[in-house]
Amino acid sequence: MKASRKLIVYPTQRLVATAVAERLLLHMNDLLCAGKDRVNIAVTGGTDGNAILRALGTSELVRVVDWSKVHVWWGDERFVPRENEDRNALQARDAVFDALVQQGLMSEAQIHEMPADPRTPQEIEEANDEDNIRLLADAAAMYQEELESEIGPEAAMDVAMFGLGPDGHFASLFPDRREVLIDDPEVLVTGVADSPKMPPLRLSFTVPMIARSAQTWICATREQKAQAVAHTFEQVDDVSYPASFARSTEQTLWLADPAAASLVCH
Repeated sequence: MKASRKLIVYPTQRLVATAVAERLLLHMNDLLCAGKDRVNIAVTGGTDGNAILRALGTSELVRVVDWSKVHVWWGDERFVPRENEDRNALQARDAVFDALVQQGLMSEAQIHEMPADPRTPQEIEEANDEDNIRLLADAAAMYQEELESEIGPEAAMDVAMFGLGPDGHFASLFPDRREVLIDDPEVLVTGVADSPKMPPLRLSFTVPMIARSAQTWICATREQKAQAVAHTFEQVDDVSYPASFARSTEQTLWLADPAAASLVCH
């Protein structure tokens, strides 16, 4: 059965972050109360993603969840050295996950960062395209192996959250690029060697991996994303608007403020 698509509009940009964070906390708690012994979520970075994670960390509902049963993954990552401030994982840790570990609510083993670039600045500077592509392929394979080892051969997220770019990209799947069109169900993670958005080297879930998610959430605020929200919500599988490929097995949500949702036909 095809999962439903739904647009939910919250009154302000700030409330989008608060509402999505609390939706996630309540949904995770519901799953655990229903007897699920483990919840897997994929988070992201960017303006909206980081705002949601900050709201998660300050929510009064954060302690409702049994974090010892939650595993955190990333739907995409900037392939830079581990301590580089561009890393989504570093920003997410600062926003919420380091505090949860320090409070003893979850362990480091439950935080599954995508691989970082292990090279020195000089090695990165001297690398050619072939070096980068080979290293990205190895890193993608490593993360896929971790997914399958931890969750099983049919590894899937209970919730996969993504921001939405003004160009319609989600994860690190950019318009009119081959990564968007990967349809092999055995390829769950891909490298992106020349991203049009800096930094140029990235890792990303593929469309088939995202489609395995029970719930996929596309989060967007501000007027500059209005065209992308309208097109990705109303159209399907347009390679020029990669988030139109968003799928799930249960429900696919677009979560927006009025400015971002202003062009959606009602």
